[in-house]
Amino acid sequence: MNNIKQLIINRYKIISILITTTGFSIVLLVIRMKLTHSFFYLFLVWNLFLAVIPFTITSYLSSLPKLNKVKLAIWFCVWLLFLPNAPYIITDLLHIKISRTSFLWLDILVVTSFALNGMLLFYLSVLEMKKILQPIIKKSALNLWQATLLFLMGFGVYLGRFLRYNSWEILSNPKYLFNDIISIALKPLANKEAWLFTLLFGTFLWVGFWVFKMLSTKGN
Repeated sequence: MNNIKQLIINRYKIISILITTTGFSIVLLVIRMKLTHSFFYLFLVWNLFLAVIPFTITSYLSSLPKLNKVKLAIWFCVWLLFLPNAPYIITDLLHIKISRTSFLWLDILVVTSFALNGMLLFYLSVLEMKKILQPIIKKSALNLWQATLLFLMGFGVYLGRFLRYNSWEILSNPKYLFNDIISIALKPLANKEAWLFTLLFGTFLWVGFWVFKMLSTKGN
């Protein structure tokens, strides 16, 4: 309990910003539901909740005065499993093409606001995990881990958006998940879209992370 209390105190500014931006997104969504009498985009709230999980994990780990490697490894696996849910929200922009309301501009604002929250949570969490790993991983290896992670997230988003896998299916439906992953890895020519999406989305995340890190460093 003391760790959680100290965490809130230390991260008051970040938490306040996240609450404000999330609240704004929800207000936009409520306005959209009121004007269109449709609950279509209500799933964005769930997607954003999933995006909060990895940020919560890294925030919790950062609050611990001492962290053994076994506990870190377990939490790292859980964190890695849920992390793609944060940038995944960007792909929800695809739903705009089936919008049948006269408030297309409002749909764009709603989805974009949720997506920006997802990206903010994603970069904050990745940056925090990198700090957590710094004492136990060499700088060169950590930079390689960072680049690999971002492209891995691109692949994770592809699995979620186009193959419709959820984070928990690694436990509930591992056979089909791993079969698809192996098929994509061993048959690149037959899965060009998967590789192209992973490469471009991973690059997008890498550029965004570089900008986010530079701005964070400058702000400090």
